[in-house]
Amino acid sequence: MSQVSESSRTLRAPALSVVLITPDSFETIRRTVTCLARQTVRDRIELVIVAPSDAQIDVDEALVAPLAAVRVIRLASLTPTGPGRAAGIRGASAPIVAFGEEHCFPSTTWAEALLAAHGEGVAAVGPAMHNANPDSIVSWADFLIGYGPWAAPIARHEPEYLPGHNSSYKRAVLVDYGEKLETLMEAETVLMWDLRGKGHRLVLEPAAQTAHTNFGFWSSWLPVMFLNGRAFADTRSTGWPLARRLVFVAASPIIPLVRLGRTLGHARRLGRGAPFLARIIPTLTIGLVLDGIGQMAGYALGAGGAHAKLAAYEWHRMKHTRRGEASAS
Repeated sequence: MSQVSESSRTLRAPALSVVLITPDSFETIRRTVTCLARQTVRDRIELVIVAPSDAQIDVDEALVAPLAAVRVIRLASLTPTGPGRAAGIRGASAPIVAFGEEHCFPSTTWAEALLAAHGEGVAAVGPAMHNANPDSIVSWADFLIGYGPWAAPIARHEPEYLPGHNSSYKRAVLVDYGEKLETLMEAETVLMWDLRGKGHRLVLEPAAQTAHTNFGFWSSWLPVMFLNGRAFADTRSTGWPLARRLVFVAASPIIPLVRLGRTLGHARRLGRGAPFLARIIPTLTIGLVLDGIGQMAGYALGAGGAHAKLAAYEWHRMKHTRRGEASAS
């Protein structure tokens, strides 16, 4: 895959590189960049924009002026997105790399809290998550399934894995994966399991907070649940022998039951009472069953184009929510 890197400008050596992917223009990531420009340590942040080679990236120089540096990295294609994130890591100049999304909005102290936690010698630090569009039962189901383990309020701890696409890492730790990095960045849970297996520490830092926009329509969320399950299983089982894959195929029907219990536990921890649980259980069950079917397909047959299809849903997330439902943190 051809790649061209171009530095827009550098004012000072950054402490944190934030990687944002856009499929088409600067406008797509403007709201998230605005949040970066309001950070308490904005002058220590490098913005790394990853975009297709044919995209028109007209950086708003006035908006990014408070940042330490801005860099644009171009790839021939952003489908799937793993290679794009890996290119952002390799093109970053700061010792710590964080990932953001065009539909996720960090609080003003997010970067400062991440940097402070990284000073303790950990490999990765994740933020506490908020639901940016909480006015739909589908959005709550999507949020609890995807980000329930780290939903605020939450205590600081060292979990098994951190929020995907929204966490931060020591850049050197990621670069050491070499060519495997592209695949691992497709499903960061697998990456984090591997980091822990190698003895690295992962920290959930509640002082770093961000608001995530979730799918709000059944028509979007249901296919995404299936595709997420299939993509995850494909990445997780890379290099497995056939016998092990078949064992996981056979165990796939159990996955929705296990995850339902855990997800309801997250809802209870957030103080959600019986009326809310009664409303959301059917929605959670449907979504988790589709995820389980997707995992079964992924273990048995591979991704089957799931990564590329997921990327199409990820872009312009606001199209998949009720108009005006999501707001920046």
